Amino acid sequence: MIGKIIAISDLSVQILLSNTVNIAVKDILYAKLNNQVYQFEVVEINGNIAKTIAFDNVTYLKKGLPVGKKNGHLAIEYSDQILGKVFDSYGNIISNANYSSVKKKCVYDRNISLEELDIDSGMLLTGIKAIDFFAPIQKGSKLGLLGGAGVGKTVIIKELMNNVFKKFQSNSVFIGVGERSREGKELYDEMQEANLTDKIAMVFGQMGDNATSRSKAIYSGLTLAEYLRDEKKQDVLLFIDNIYRYVQAQSELSAELGRSPIENGYPTTMISDVSDVEERINSTKDGSITSFQAIYIPADDYTDEAVQTISTHLDGQIVLDRSVAEKGIYPAIDVFKTSSVFVDPEVIGDRHFELIEKALSYLVRYTELEEIIVVLGIEELSDEDKKVFYRSRKLRNYFSQPMFVSEQYTGIPGVLVDIKDILDDVENILNGTYDDVDESKFLYIGSYGKQS
Repeated sequence: MIGKIIAISDLSVQILLSNTVNIAVKDILYAKLNNQVYQFEVVEINGNIAKTIAFDNVTYLKKGLPVGKKNGHLAIEYSDQILGKVFDSYGNIISNANYSSVKKKCVYDRNISLEELDIDSGMLLTGIKAIDFFAPIQKGSKLGLLGGAGVGKTVIIKELMNNVFKKFQSNSVFIGVGERSREGKELYDEMQEANLTDKIAMVFGQMGDNATSRSKAIYSGLTLAEYLRDEKKQDVLLFIDNIYRYVQAQSELSAELGRSPIENGYPTTMISDVSDVEERINSTKDGSITSFQAIYIPADDYTDEAVQTISTHLDGQIVLDRSVAEKGIYPAIDVFKTSSVFVDPEVIGDRHFELIEKALSYLVRYTELEEIIVVLGIEELSDEDKKVFYRSRKLRNYFSQPMFVSEQYTGIPGVLVDIKDILDDVENILNGTYDDVDESKFLYIGSYGKQS
């Protein structure tokens, strides 16, 4: 025994250490009561007082209980055994699959050096028209899916998992951080039905878990992805739903430890906390981790400090907007706020770059014309403005898309669309090739050119 409990709160347990004991931050301590083991991770040491965060419920703990120290830090399986398994935030298996541990690794260990980085990767196409056209990404990059509650972030995450897996057959890691347990179970069941569970490893720290669990899920999931990249030398897909909940969990822990917050209650360590996670998501010469990160927007405020901090690490962002959803366009992507660092003629080619610029200029003019029409009527527009107006409506409808994950609800089969077909369709819409086609024909289709 290395000490005893002297204070208990909802998430934090303070321990009086023996004078001779050697304890460091991130060490795991434990106490036993009524045949149950309670674990805590050390986060601060002041003299002979250790502040810890509890892994689980502390309801029955009491002052004076003796405390011991476990060997090593928080660890998760680091072997071929990870595929097909579902883990909790602390590396424990929670699926019913047969499991025999081969090797475990500390979830905090990996830091990529500058020499290991490889930033010259190929393009990664998702088959989703609005993403591949307006926000193309490369392997090893980070794509954020931003939106408020109920605009479809999780649906797009699931669609990306389906589409990118079909195209690349890559092994994947899914990290559920602070989202609904029901959604996690649905995802696992869907992977089972599609016989894809042997291609994915999952970590869940769900909404009903405490803040410690929600904050640790992301480190455990990253360690699984790093195994596939570093040991198996694979290009890995990493899906995080929702990384904002990680910041939220860190805020709860910081408040529990009595640390003064910055504006909106976020911890003073928020920038370094996010950096610790994002800097582990990178490409090396042997493999890559490409991440798709859902980001909840509190109160639809895109200027929120946590959202801005996460966004600085992203290579691209897909912004989902309620006003687009209200028009019946899904995925409800706001193309004006959606962006990618790879929208560069040297990366995507002159034709794609010029089509993006022309499409956006049409859509900007369309929003202006809508205001004019409300006041004066469409007949007051010039012939050129009428062309812009009708072509823009076709273009807006064209970027709707039937999804595989929603087939059972819509009755419309999902589609994957090749980037060459997208460019041809957009070019033909903007050049007037389809001026005689009704705009409704472009709603919820794949490639118009291919079907016509």
